[in-house]
Amino acid sequence: MSRLVYVLNGPNLNLLGKRQPEIYGRETLADVERDCRAIAAELKLDIRFHQSNREYEIIDWIHEARETAGGIVINPGAFTHTSIAILDALNAFDGPIIECHISNVHKRESFRHHSYVSQVASGVIAGFGTQGYQLSLRRLARLLDDAAAQ
Repeated sequence: MSRLVYVLNGPNLNLLGKRQPEIYGRETLADVERDCRAIAAELKLDIRFHQSNREYEIIDWIHEARETAGGIVINPGAFTHTSIAILDALNAFDGPIIECHISNVHKRESFRHHSYVSQVASGVIAGFGTQGYQLSLRRLARLLDDAAAQ
């Protein structure tokens, strides 16, 4: 099984560190990518790290991952609550998927409590700040290891 993992980030995550730091923290997306690359090296994972404010680009990356990746970590941002198209693309992916959110979405507005992505995710990590990405990669590595052992 491939040790390539796509780390996909949805709308407004390019504003990490600038947008509502009281909710999302002061780390930038570049900081998150640096930390993901460090943990990936430790776990012997290769990663492709992407962010887009455009739904179709995220869908295209999921389609691309079908051909090459063992797993996906996705923080779909606001698309979490709205995108059946991203759900459909993820449903066509055969590997494990970890849904990651920086904030605890269940402590926020009620519309954030519903996730289309959760319907297909192997697990959900929320409320651990940007450390959630590291936790997501650790869990994904374990799932890939378990699948390879079978």
